[in-house]
Amino acid sequence: MSNLAPSVQLNNGQRMPTVGLGTWQALKDQAERAVTDAIDIGYRLIDTAFVYGNEREIGRAINRKIAAGIIKREDIFVTTKLDSRHHTPKLVERACRESLLKLSLDYVDQYLIHFPVGEGFVDYLDTWKAMEKLVDVGLAKGIGLSNFNAKQIDRILENCRIRPVVNQVECHPGFNQKKLIEFCRKRNITIVAYSPLGRPIPAEKWPPFLNDKIVQDIAKNHSKTPVQVCLNYLLHLGAIVIPKSVNRDRIAENFRCFDFQLNPDELKIMDDYDTGERLITFPGMCNHKFYPFNDEY
Repeated sequence: MSNLAPSVQLNNGQRMPTVGLGTWQALKDQAERAVTDAIDIGYRLIDTAFVYGNEREIGRAINRKIAAGIIKREDIFVTTKLDSRHHTPKLVERACRESLLKLSLDYVDQYLIHFPVGEGFVDYLDTWKAMEKLVDVGLAKGIGLSNFNAKQIDRILENCRIRPVVNQVECHPGFNQKKLIEFCRKRNITIVAYSPLGRPIPAEKWPPFLNDKIVQDIAKNHSKTPVQVCLNYLLHLGAIVIPKSVNRDRIAENFRCFDFQLNPDELKIMDDYDTGERLITFPGMCNHKFYPFNDEY
């Protein structure tokens, strides 16, 4: 189908769509409706997590579309994540099965360690070994990381049997993660960008890269919107984008970001919005030895 987003091949051979629906902070009924709308629009990547509390509703929407013959299970790429309370190795498979039960799926396409800091002082290497077993028994097609820094990724790679396929991190023009993207590219790990629009606050004209006239002019040059320009910029950098919305029109707008190309001058303008500052810092975990954000990337 021509209305589907392009996909990229991950290091385990899976193909993952480059544009997906994020569902963080999507309330239960909103999440179900948003996923239904997204599939109708052409999305084939849906991202959720145990801690979001909406897996059941997301699964209901997906399974309804499967039952109606709109999609087959193999057409949809579903990601969910291991909560920090379940890092103890003996809890990992149980947590994954609980997510699958809520989703009403036999497997997820991708299961991620949501944050390197687990409850207590569980070493994420021990958690990773338990994650690998999920692939062995068919509960997850691929496993990956979220919010890990470069040193932590290399530590996983030095000790793993199954390589992580992705690292899902905050990434937007204001914090473009170019160093981490390049670091991961060299290790054949794909970056997935959460909060790719920098958590917009329209009343405050935040963030600048969505509201500056120069970006609006770039958008007009391509008959696109500033939102689509920003998402396209991240695709150019090599990231997969998972913008979150529960509004059908915005879900559709976010999706139509892959069918044009910014020119070198426009890309340079977008580069210049990078501040090197995160919006999301998980401050309650900053004193933990595995807190990832004390390093540059």
